[in-house]
Amino acid sequence: MSEKISSKTVFTHPVHFLAFGFGSGLSPKAPGTAGTIVAVVLYLLLAQLPLTAYLLMLLMTFAAGIYLCDRSSKLLGVHDHGGIVWDEFVGYWITMLLAPSGWLWIVMGFFLFRLFDILKPFPINILDKHVHGGLGIILDDVLAGIFACICLQLIAFGVAT
Repeated sequence: MSEKISSKTVFTHPVHFLAFGFGSGLSPKAPGTAGTIVAVVLYLLLAQLPLTAYLLMLLMTFAAGIYLCDRSSKLLGVHDHGGIVWDEFVGYWITMLLAPSGWLWIVMGFFLFRLFDILKPFPINILDKHVHGGLGIILDDVLAGIFACICLQLIAFGVAT
């Protein structure tokens, strides 16, 4: 993992608090996975939203994420610190766009998103290496979420037919 950041730094600065996923990014092991678990918990509330509101929420959290990830990264002096997990939130919520309801789909979405986020297949790996700043931090997770969403929808479509 990147440079160690104190919990005091995260819990006393609003930008770090949000960028670090309400503290979940402080996990000493697999902070991205810890952040995605928090995203799952929040998804349970967000899943109740009508589609238009869910799409608006995605747009707002993506835009906020560009700022939060960029600002936190600059304040820490570490580009894309492993503890910055707001991008995992947005990526997972994209994964779950129009997902069927139920724990099977929530868990499947979790694993598909983590798989694409960790493996970073083409073109995710290109974005990860060549797009910088807050946009670069969040964009690879957005694309991982899109890939995971497509896979989840294909699985759901296959199950339904």
